[in-house]
Amino acid sequence: MKRRARLGGLLSTLFGALAVAQAAYAQPLDGAAIFKQNCAACHQAEGQGVHGAFPALAGDAFVQGDRKAVAHLLLNGRGGMPNFRDDLTNDQIAAVLSYVRSAWGNHAPPLDAATVAAAQGGKDAAHQDASVLPYH
Repeated sequence: MKRRARLGGLLSTLFGALAVAQAAYAQPLDGAAIFKQNCAACHQAEGQGVHGAFPALAGDAFVQGDRKAVAHLLLNGRGGMPNFRDDLTNDQIAAVLSYVRSAWGNHAPPLDAATVAAAQGGKDAAHQDASVLPYH
């Protein structure tokens, strides 16, 4: 009985150490790949969009603006745009938005998963309703 308890404790310790090691060596998420898989069909590979249907992301002031507002839009969608709240993790949303905010001549700082998580909360001064966001 004592031997089983020790073995269980040892296995638990080993699996815990493995999880920590994997996290330490995890590769950063590829925002460009996430964009290609989830966004490029509508917004096009170079972020130019489709006039009258899907807004351009290249050079867009909203995309380069408030981090929480753009995260909120991706989480909840708007108009014909789908929401990605259930399809992408906060880390994936942060990676794709960081990519979009710095690609195609855009020059906005990246954002992190904590900003995306904050954008999931209720409506307050820092969290606008997507229906009133100034996005095409």
